[in-house]
Amino acid sequence: MNKKISVIFILPDLETGGAERIITTIANHLSRDRFEPKILLLRKQGGYLDFLKKDVEIIDIDTERIRYSLKPILKEIYKRKPDIVFSGFGEVNAYLSLFIKLFPRTKFIARETNVVSKHVTRKEIKFFYSFYNNYQQIIAQSDDMKQDLISNFNIKQDKIIKINNPVDFDFIENKLRISQKPECFKLNYKNVVAIGNLSARKGFDNLLKVFSRLKNEKILLHILGDGKDREILHQMKDFLGLKNVIFHGRHENPYQFLKFADLFILSSRYEGFPNVLLEAGACGTYSLANNCPGGINEIIQHNTNGEIADIENHEDFSQKIMTLLHRDYDAESIKNSIKSRFSKEIILDRYEKILLDLMKK
Repeated sequence: MNKKISVIFILPDLETGGAERIITTIANHLSRDRFEPKILLLRKQGGYLDFLKKDVEIIDIDTERIRYSLKPILKEIYKRKPDIVFSGFGEVNAYLSLFIKLFPRTKFIARETNVVSKHVTRKEIKFFYSFYNNYQQIIAQSDDMKQDLISNFNIKQDKIIKINNPVDFDFIENKLRISQKPECFKLNYKNVVAIGNLSARKGFDNLLKVFSRLKNEKILLHILGDGKDREILHQMKDFLGLKNVIFHGRHENPYQFLKFADLFILSSRYEGFPNVLLEAGACGTYSLANNCPGGINEIIQHNTNGEIADIENHEDFSQKIMTLLHRDYDAESIKNSIKSRFSKEIILDRYEKILLDLMKK
């Protein structure tokens, strides 16, 4: 019997974000005959701790800031000598790239979480990307992301593999089973839902401007999420007099909003590969997405599960919303459009194959 392949995944924590969920899902799914997964966290906290299988060891280095985490991370790698280190978080990936050569017997793989040139603005972090070719493999979630790494950071094309994000249908369907229609959904109103961190990249400022043109319509906009722009967006809502826009903050079960929504809107300025767009589809809800970089065009199948428009053109976008709200959709074909391409089984098998192939290199 061959020795199991030991893999250490690295993340800041297991809060409920995209990268955290994917890594938790991969660690849970890997065949235990072949792999021994561990997760190294800067802080042992977050909602996904409950979903992680008990046999995944958690290494907690208990560090507040990413830049102070480097030494303890390197120490753990030196001590444990894993076969593979899988870094799942942009900033850690960048810092780590500089030190890969110190561990010739360990294979390093980075999963990129954003279109880097759009997301990374600090010069000192950009500097680290010049060492990115030290990784044996880099996973990009979308063609846009892959192209960005090649064009703007001179990453060798053969190092990058594109794997889209998986959708956990079992998880979502369990949530949908217990989902009642939210009480805040008014009966003779259309209910539109948007979800995301309240920060500039998610473009909620544009969405509010769009909705200032729909004030007299019977449409409610429900925004789920929290973030540093909360105050500004609330002020903007009041300034524009948007009585039909409701900020719900973070929500335990966003799927109940998605399930009963008449339309989901993605207003982002850029994305990595937007999980929430996949999840809206998995709930059978039609989407209208801003035409931004980050895999939107790989998810949206025009007229099947959604459409793409330019949110900067507030007037057109608001008209588009009106048009879409007066159409009927087939929830099953929306779900199938997502399931056939992004179901967990398809994507996780690709991750497992990459880890196995890496060991042959």
